[in-house]
Formats: sequence, C-alpha cells, structure tokens
Amino acid sequence: MCHESVLKYGRENLNKEEVEGKKVLEVGSLNINGGLREYVESLKPASYTGIDIRPGPGVDIQCSAGNLLQQFKDEKFDLVICTETLEHIRDWKKAVSNIKRICKENGVILITVRSFGFPVHNEPDDYWRFEEGDMLSIFCDFDILVLEKDSQVPGVFIKIKNSREEHDKEEWKLLPKVDLSDFELFSIKENKRIK
Repeated sequence: MCHESVLKYGRENLNKEEVEGKKVLEVGSLNINGGLREYVESLKPASYTGIDIRPGPGVDIQCSAGNLLQQFKDEKFDLVICTETLEHIRDWKKAVSNIKRICKENGVILITVRSFGFPVHNEPDDYWRFEEGDMLSIFCDFDILVLEKDSQVPGVFIKIKNSREEHDKEEWKLLPKVDLSDFELFSIKENKRIK
C-alpha cells in the first residue's frame, strides 16, 4: 500500500542512473492502492521482479521476505524497493537481513515504513513502528543516502547504498551484518518496545 508521499519520495529519490539496465526487486509488491513499479519501469530496468506473500496485481513471484535467499539463491539485485511492508512482517529482522544480503555491492535499497502515531492497518497484519533512530541503527552498515520523516503522516523513508568492499561470493554470504538480535522496536500488539 502506498500513501501519495511514498510515491513522491520514490520519484524524487530514484533516478535513471540507478535503474536503467539494472535488476530491480520489489519486496511487498502487491498493488493494493498504488506503488512505484510503473515509475521505476519507465526508467527501463533490465528486469523488475515483484514478490509478496499473496498473489495479485504487481506480484510476479509469491514469496515471503523471509525466504528471499532461498528463492533467489546467489542472484543479487541492483535496486531493492520495500515500501510500506516491514511493519507488516512479524520477523522483520530476518526480512531486513535478507534484503541487505540480496542487494549487490554498490546496489541501492529504498524503504518506507510507518512510525508511532500511524493507526493500525491490517494488510494482512500490522506489528511494528519504526522511527528515524531505528533506521539509523538498523542500516548503519550501509551508506545512508537519504533519511527523512514522511511529511504527511507518521513514517520514515530511507535510501541506502551497499558500499562494502569487494568480496568473493562465498565470503560475501558469511559477512557479519548489524546484529539485530537484541534490537528493540515498538510493537503495535504489545504497545511497547520489544525484542
């Protein structure tokens, strides 16, 4: 699901150089009320793959964010888009880890999420709220290119780049990422921050 501010953020922060001739993956691609796909495809990517847990418009492959690595094996993407999705994934830590790992070196990730104060919106479930500080900590192992609050409703937008040094394929799979095991995030269900 996309709020107009999400569409505006995507159009302003994804450029032809980052998309043209590149492999794009959208995580949470079910088009319920709009999305970035049409805009991104207008920039002529080499391929655009949308995944979601439910079939429907915008979904090319039915797959959860938790199964990205199994679905795509050693395949990597130049651009990973995940709008209005992470707050709906119970195991958001595994989803974030997989999104980071499926992004090529020097690839870009664009994420939008809802923050505290945004009402519950079960599509299909609603678990989490992310703040700017959360996104800074979660993605401190990537270069943060843009981090801003949604100007219209409670939410956070982030664009990051995977600028880690070159590694061989096997070593890349084993590289440590930010340890999120003890990270606390605001839970809508518990009405407090939890691990």
